[in-house]
Amino acid sequence: MSTSAVEPGTRLAERFRLEDRVSESDGATLWKAIDEILARPVAVLTFGPEFPRVHEVVTAARAASRLTDPRLTQVFDAAEDDDYSYVVSEWVTGETLSDLLAAGPLEPERAAGLVAEAAEALAHAHESNLYHLCLRPSHLVWTTGNTVKVLGVAVDAALSGLTTDQPALDDAEGLGRLLYAGLTGHWPGDEEEGGLPAAPMSDGHFCTPRQVTAGVPGYLDTVTIRAALPESRKGQSALASPAEVAESLAGVARPMPIPISYTSPPAVTATSHSEGLETRERPVPVQLPPPPRRSSSVVSRVLMTIVVLLVIAAVGVGAWTVGRSLGSPSTPSAQQSPSTSTSASAQPQVVKPSKASGFDPLGDGDEKSEMAPLTIDGKTSTFWKTDNYNSAELGNLKPGVGLLLDMGKSVQVSDVVATLGEASGGAVELKVGDKPELDSLKTVATNKDAAGKITLTPSQPASGQYVLIWFTRLPADAGKFHGTIYEVVVHSPGSA
Repeated sequence: MSTSAVEPGTRLAERFRLEDRVSESDGATLWKAIDEILARPVAVLTFGPEFPRVHEVVTAARAASRLTDPRLTQVFDAAEDDDYSYVVSEWVTGETLSDLLAAGPLEPERAAGLVAEAAEALAHAHESNLYHLCLRPSHLVWTTGNTVKVLGVAVDAALSGLTTDQPALDDAEGLGRLLYAGLTGHWPGDEEEGGLPAAPMSDGHFCTPRQVTAGVPGYLDTVTIRAALPESRKGQSALASPAEVAESLAGVARPMPIPISYTSPPAVTATSHSEGLETRERPVPVQLPPPPRRSSSVVSRVLMTIVVLLVIAAVGVGAWTVGRSLGSPSTPSAQQSPSTSTSASAQPQVVKPSKASGFDPLGDGDEKSEMAPLTIDGKTSTFWKTDNYNSAELGNLKPGVGLLLDMGKSVQVSDVVATLGEASGGAVELKVGDKPELDSLKTVATNKDAAGKITLTPSQPASGQYVLIWFTRLPADAGKFHGTIYEVVVHSPGSA
């Protein structure tokens, strides 16, 4: 079979059926296809006889297939043959950075979180000597599964014939440009890119993010300048690799699911020469027909019956009440409804902690305390996390580590609601006591499969000034082990 004759319906490797031609450029064609064995959509890249770099692309794809970071799209198959050559990779569904910026710049923390994830993923690729070299807004995707994906590592550079003597620096600059775009809604280049207007200039240099958009934090402005705006560094060192960009953004909140607007569905687009992406399909409201009307006579009879029954019930209740009051004349009227005040006082109330800190009494004494206040700021987009460890058992260095809340005074704790990371495999304990010492804090609740939003309810009444969420086992996340807490709410029964 000749690649020049590839058409919809063609089957490659006796399992990949080509369905829709997504894009075509310089002899390379990207298809949406179906893996008939696993019954899933895939992206397939085929080549015409005039395409000059088939060997380079297939070699790059085979190398990329060995990458394990889930934030990099997976390559499933790659073949080079006299008759045909192809590359099969993951079909990604979601929104590109360009899509996310259609309504304007992102919240600074969200833009930084997206780029931080991309930087960590590319740092993983660089460890295997694989690079991107052509990062654009279309390569950074927020998937429908609420994860970050970076499209086109190694393969897109091979498709375009791009080479460089400084791949780490080039990818760091690409990440800086993505951050600039997320913060400003502009692209720091001479031309528009992905529908984004070119960044404004001053004295022949690109304006910094803070000069373009109000409210950009100074540290994010600095990270962007160090990564992508050499003319504005003013003596600051460059961020020379994705690993350095990732380190500079290590403390930012990672992206959480965002509300979806159902106003207008975006078009299906191709965002990488080598990998397919389908934008989020938004449900269309369906107007249901009104229920069938019954005849007025039937409705009238039904209503009359209900009225009669209600009258009979009211008479019965009234007679019972009069008889009860006559039989118990000494009973104060105030005792007729004791449950009202009791239920009102029993309603749990939110108790605001006065302080939050990282708690590591069996290690160096502190666990990223500078991030701990983010767990009580009322925002689910910010978070605290533990240090990274080599295993779920905290590298066998200690039995636990946690987040300590100082309530300011002793309070009774009815429950604690904690929003954790979505990764499974974690285990936490809730400890309460009057001293910020591990031996003085009593375990009152446990959760051995802690992920997402959990409620820790003490099995017995618990009170104290200090509330500790104690990780005894850490979930895995991109090859690392750490616990994450986005928000904590403490409830107390009655006033506190």
